[in-house]
Amino acid sequence: DYREAADYFATIRARHPNSGYVADAYYWEAYARYRGGNTQDLGVARELLKQQAEQYPDAATGRDAEILLGRVQGTLARRGDAEAAEGVAIAAAPEPPERPERPERAEPPPRPPRSKGHEDDVRVTALNALLQMNAEQAVPILRKVLEKRDEGSVELRRKAVFILSQQDTDETAQIMLDVVRNDPDREVRAQAVFWLSQVPTEEAVIALDSVLLHSTDREVQEKAVFALSQHGSDRAAQALRNYVQRDDVPEELKEKAIFWIGQHGDYENREFLRELYGRLRSAALRERVIFAISQGGTQEDSRWLMDRALDPDESLEMRKKALFWAGQSGEVSTADLVRLYDTMDDLDMKNQLIFVFSQRHEPEVIDKLMDIARSEPDPDLRKKAVFWLGQSGDPRVADFLLELITQEVP
Repeated sequence: DYREAADYFATIRARHPNSGYVADAYYWEAYARYRGGNTQDLGVARELLKQQAEQYPDAATGRDAEILLGRVQGTLARRGDAEAAEGVAIAAAPEPPERPERPERAEPPPRPPRSKGHEDDVRVTALNALLQMNAEQAVPILRKVLEKRDEGSVELRRKAVFILSQQDTDETAQIMLDVVRNDPDREVRAQAVFWLSQVPTEEAVIALDSVLLHSTDREVQEKAVFALSQHGSDRAAQALRNYVQRDDVPEELKEKAIFWIGQHGDYENREFLRELYGRLRSAALRERVIFAISQGGTQEDSRWLMDRALDPDESLEMRKKALFWAGQSGEVSTADLVRLYDTMDDLDMKNQLIFVFSQRHEPEVIDKLMDIARSEPDPDLRKKAVFWLGQSGDPRVADFLLELITQEVP
């Protein structure tokens, strides 16, 4: 009950003016009135916070009070209070101008020095309030904040990047790109790249593409790959597809781009990856494409993987990878895998099929492993089947293993 709470805090000041709680009672009454929410209570809250600042500059809640005042001012400004709007604009400025002294008031006692982080928090509160009132006024202020290059403004710039990302204006992407290119702090640059993914404009995609192609900071480039993957636009998806086809970019970044293309497994991306596979010479990139396609989960994807597994022109490692992921997909039936084992001559691929069987849980898989353990001519494959049977937890396996142990050796 915020109204009742506000009244109790006011009572402390009225009945116990010498109490040690009086200084903080200003803040807590203001907080209760702020939560109450009507315009009259907000006006009272503002005056209480100003009184606390003038009369009790060393109050324990003084720093919280400055942030609360910014929220109160922002709410009042959105309701048309001109004085509050002026206060918000001044507080949000990168270097707030000094207010002229009011001759009718005595000079207040000196305030304790504020930390830079606290000043930043007050300013961020004001910027948030200003953006909700007037983005045209706030964005130029954010630009000025982000143009700073001194070490002391790093935390403020990091917060300003996020605030700016919430504004869909013609300037947003360009300001972010300037931050990515010119801010001396790596974290500020990386955050700017990430938040560009939340700006739903073509300009943002162009900026991210530029970062990916031209940045010399590998971490920032990795974030650009991720940001493009999260943008959700056709142009962003095309930018990633174009990137992985280039021969003049790092393979590690191409691997990451292929991964994220696979995570957005629409038909166009899957078609692109299947076609790309045939043009790749790098085993690492081919393996990444196989994994990316396996994430599609369609019958068409599984057929493509099985084709790779059965292609004698593929390397053994690629065949094994394709077979494993096809088996994991759930789109290839156990019956098809069993038939494949019975027609396969390659011992390495048979070994991989036994491992694929071990990752599935159908009763037919246990039947096939037991059959391999009994009758497979190759002793190493029989051992592998027995090993995976022992890991299966199927209640039939104990009797089967006992049978193997007690059978007469021919």
